[in-house]
Amino acid sequence: MHVLILGAGFSGTAIAKELLPLADSVTGTTRSETKAARLAVQGVTPLIFDGETLSPALLEAMARTTHLIQSIAPGRAGDPLMRPGQPALEALMPELAWAGYLSTVGVYGDHGGAWVDEETPLHPVSDRSRERVEAEAQWLAFGEAAGLPVAVLRLSGIYGPGRNGFRNLAEGTARRLVKPGQVFNRIRVEDIAGATRFLIERGLGGIYNVTDDEPAPPQDVVAEAARLMGIDPPPEIPFETATLTPMARSFYGENKRVSNAKLRDAGYAFLYPNYRQSLAALWEAGNWGG
Repeated sequence: MHVLILGAGFSGTAIAKELLPLADSVTGTTRSETKAARLAVQGVTPLIFDGETLSPALLEAMARTTHLIQSIAPGRAGDPLMRPGQPALEALMPELAWAGYLSTVGVYGDHGGAWVDEETPLHPVSDRSRERVEAEAQWLAFGEAAGLPVAVLRLSGIYGPGRNGFRNLAEGTARRLVKPGQVFNRIRVEDIAGATRFLIERGLGGIYNVTDDEPAPPQDVVAEAARLMGIDPPPEIPFETATLTPMARSFYGENKRVSNAKLRDAGYAFLYPNYRQSLAALWEAGNWGG
């Protein structure tokens, strides 16, 4: 198995770590020389990719790739491998046997706190979510045309070692914003990696929500992290009076409960099914700082 991860950031690096013991090679792309050095230390072959130019080294990696994970956000120009003028994927990756596209639960839009699943019609609110919907459709169409399993992993709010409420509290950036009725799902980065491995090992394609069991108010998660640290949580701030960036405010414009039943029914057992268990494990392990 020769793995290529386009966009080996927080999630992509966790996936690489999960797949290294199984693979003949794992290659990951990044835009930064500094991040490339970090990938190399972890045993991943790093390549610089700006999201535009397919270098000779990247083309060589693509030619031997059997398993692809695409983690680069499309942006206004669209998915980097689906843009007009790019060579056909079948020509770039003739050995490809499985592909995974990392998307977001933001494609569902706002459902007023109701439950959604993979069959729920998509009503994306933000431009970035609309771009994801288009990219998802392109990847699924590619899989159908090529006769290959392509999995779309719709991820909820990602956290894990180095990116979590403990760090926010320690750095003084944590806030308890309160918007009545607002809930979010979350997902530990290790479960993103585990779900990817699960889908690869079973050759599964299709759409899967990769998210925890328990959508919860964001202020409750901050309070639980503070409790475990043995400190007072920051004061509650009404959402209406909070100073937020336009992007942060847009997240609160989408309220839904995302079901992971399809992935569970396929046989995947989540390592961290809820935020309380997950935060407790992070605190006990002492690796919350990264």
